Amino acid sequence: MSTTSQKHRDFVAEPMGDKPVTALSGIGEVLGKKLEEQGFDKAFAVLGQYLLLRKDGELFTEWLKDTSGANSRNAASCSQCLREWCDSFL
Repeated sequence: MSTTSQKHRDFVAEPMGDKPVTALSGIGEVLGKKLEEQGFDKAFAVLGQYLLLRKDGELFTEWLKDTSGANSRNAASCSQCLREWCDSFL
């Protein structure tokens, strides 16, 4: 199993609050900008989409790839990050 990044560990360690979309694991400046252009400027907005897709990691990664142009690795990283955050805080 792959290890998680420090960014991932930092995100899942505390409540989301008003963190920017770039705080999500797998989302850097370029993907963050593309998501912001689609109206997903905060991490909680992306979480909302994840929840609308019923926490289905496969559907979410496909949505993220279609919406932001993320590659499979980045989309999977973001999905795992949100899943673990939900497991801890919902």
